[in-house]
Amino acid sequence: YCSMRASSCFGCIFFFTNEGTMRTMGKLSVSKCVRFGWETFKKRPWFIIGAVIIMFIFSLSFSYKTDSLEELKAAPFMVLVGLISAVLYIAVEILFTRFLLKAHDSVETMVYMDTLPARPFWKYVGGKLAVAVVVIIGLILLIVPGVIIALMFSLAPYLVIEHKMGPIVALKESARMTKGYKWQLFLLALLTILISILGLLALIVGLLVASPVIALAQVHAYRLLSAKADAIVPTTPAAPVVS
Repeated sequence: YCSMRASSCFGCIFFFTNEGTMRTMGKLSVSKCVRFGWETFKKRPWFIIGAVIIMFIFSLSFSYKTDSLEELKAAPFMVLVGLISAVLYIAVEILFTRFLLKAHDSVETMVYMDTLPARPFWKYVGGKLAVAVVVIIGLILLIVPGVIIALMFSLAPYLVIEHKMGPIVALKESARMTKGYKWQLFLLALLTILISILGLLALIVGLLVASPVIALAQVHAYRLLSAKADAIVPTTPAAPVVS
């Protein structure tokens, strides 16, 4: 029943994204990104749902441990517990992103172990912090600059994980790759919000479908923009040619 409801919801979304303001813009099709996410999900739905459930369980368990010790904030070990929880949470986030990248390319043959290891950890942390800082500054100035900056650097986490770029290099490359495509990325973000709402309305269980479809759609946008980019900016300058 839930599967029929989900299929109906996504069918409606594809109809509206092919009409009106959500139609293909420039060379990045918002509707095709979402359709790719849905088609990829359908190839191995239970495999993908399993990964989502694992991520949710780990995320909630780390949050629970932190919240359950709220009254012990003054205790020295609370700092250690918080740091461990944060590290584990970020590691799960990296693993899930690696899972999505692998699933995008070869969902029919991949296994869960393909997502290991959770690296590059510190570059990823640095990239997330750098994006957070510049987005917060943009939001303080005005809402619109904050949104533009968030879209501009939205591909940085993928670049760090897949190409092991340093935080600053990943931000620069993300800005280069998203140049001229921020409006499409904004529409994709709005559409993902709509899909999330539909997932909540579908007895909340729909989020087990909506979440991976959204994530795979975003990865597909990253893949398309990567292909359109002239070249990936190297993390280190090329060695000079000796004649």
